[in-house]
Amino acid sequence: MSRPTVAGVARAAGVSVASVSRVLNGLPATEEMVERVQRAVEELGYVPDARARSLKVGRTFQLTLAVADVGNPVYVTMMRAVEEVVSAAGYRLVVTTTGPDVVDEVALVRGMARGYADGLVISPLRVDDDLIKSIRECDVPVVVAGNVPASAGVDTIRANSPKGMLLAVEHLLQKGRRRIAFLNGPRDTVPGTARAKGFAEAMKANGLRPVAEVEAADFTFAAGREAGRELLSGLTAGPNRADGRGAAAGGRAGAGGRGTKGRKQVPDAVIAANDLLAVGLMHELAAVGLEVPKDVAVVGMDDSELAEQSFPPLTSVNLGSAERGRRAAELLLARIDDDTRTPRRIVVQPTLSVRRSTP
Repeated sequence: MSRPTVAGVARAAGVSVASVSRVLNGLPATEEMVERVQRAVEELGYVPDARARSLKVGRTFQLTLAVADVGNPVYVTMMRAVEEVVSAAGYRLVVTTTGPDVVDEVALVRGMARGYADGLVISPLRVDDDLIKSIRECDVPVVVAGNVPASAGVDTIRANSPKGMLLAVEHLLQKGRRRIAFLNGPRDTVPGTARAKGFAEAMKANGLRPVAEVEAADFTFAAGREAGRELLSGLTAGPNRADGRGAAAGGRAGAGGRGTKGRKQVPDAVIAANDLLAVGLMHELAAVGLEVPKDVAVVGMDDSELAEQSFPPLTSVNLGSAERGRRAAELLLARIDDDTRTPRRIVVQPTLSVRRSTP
């Protein structure tokens, strides 16, 4: 069955194609004409072609936000900030998920040529040369909420993850914690790379070596639990508690984590690469009888709503997700208005939100 056309709507409504176009584009028309056209549209199931319409009016007044996982609280915060800015400028925001595969990210960027949006804010989990090339060649303006090389020549907004890690390490040291472990997400991702580098630099700057480092399979709660099991199964009992209950129960190494070698003492603190991983870890600590923060202090990153909702409330590094979303939206609107302007690279500085998961 062929797709309904404007001409078909015009015949069904008994009006001209020009009249249908006026109604569909919101131009002045009589009530009778509007009613007839709308009735015909509903009966035929006509859907306006976004590309054809954009060629006529110049813009769709629709923008896209693409993130790896719409269920991650940090992306929800970013989405709200983007939507607030673009809606005030008269745009509708469409949110889509790219998933963790860079191939899907590239496909989404190239798909922007279909003309269903006037611009794109993308927060890529993984970046390669193909993605950078597709962004540079995209038919609509693109802003990257993440870290890409300056040579890419695109507007970017990113968090200062290394400084955030330094805040976390120094906070734990001030609380008397020195046996610090790190629970990262996949290291081949943009945040995984940045946070691993920041953790290593922060520990070295303070003359420390990590008790253990574990790499989770994803940045999710479930992956945090799996990696937490590996972290604990690879550690010996430690004198963390006065009553002697500081031993981590031996268990199987979780499939969600990699990288712990040998058996070492139970850490007195763990920094997780995001809040979802941190909360997953806290569940595993509770399962083996270790209390947070009495036995093990825990620090997350992102300072999402989850940090306040967890028990105990989670100390977390605020990487400015709302600020990044707001600034990304502003960069995109500025790029739409003037595509010749020099690309900007903005870095949002972190802060630390201290809660009860650290003493």
